Amino acid sequence: MLNIALPKGRLGEKVYRLLASMGYDCPDLLSDTRKLIFFNRDAGVKYFLVKPSDVAIYVEYGAADIGVVGKDVLREGNADIYELLDLGFGRCRMAVAGPREFREEFDRPLRVATKYPRVAAEFYSGRNREIEIIKLNGSIELAPVLALSDVIVDIVETGTTLRENGLEVLEEIFPVSARLIANKSAYRFKEEEILRVVNKIKGVLQHDSDL
Repeated sequence: MLNIALPKGRLGEKVYRLLASMGYDCPDLLSDTRKLIFFNRDAGVKYFLVKPSDVAIYVEYGAADIGVVGKDVLREGNADIYELLDLGFGRCRMAVAGPREFREEFDRPLRVATKYPRVAAEFYSGRNREIEIIKLNGSIELAPVLALSDVIVDIVETGTTLRENGLEVLEEIFPVSARLIANKSAYRFKEEEILRVVNKIKGVLQHDSDL
């Protein structure tokens, strides 16, 4: 049985439909239910739904053999897993953003509001820039607007929210998309099953790119 952790929400549904098209279906998963664990014993898979930020933890500690998680979550959590494949879903970018008229003052620490303190710290450490991190969990764009911070570090998709709040991308840090990951021990003991999934996904993605 291959244990697969899927993130709750649209990304998880998209990944499930991809896997279902390859023969790993479990119709109850998309039904109106509060269940979190779903089986298809004939296909040899068990799905369970978890909060997106927890997928890598379930995989790292072996509760799941494989899972799907955003690159932003991987970089922030620094989980000890194998990153097997870029699925190309949910493409966006991790970026520094701030007011359009922002001018950095280098005689004091830069105040950075973010949901990604590790990412922000590593980025500015690489520049030898002293910063003060303000950890927020939502509405990050408000921080510079209300002078809580100078800039923010967050994922940006279309940039609409930034523009509507008088902000803009000042610098891109790295691209973000959904990644297929594997538990290191499971990859050794279930290598055949995991690679079968990887190769099937590659085939589907290649076919789609050829259309």
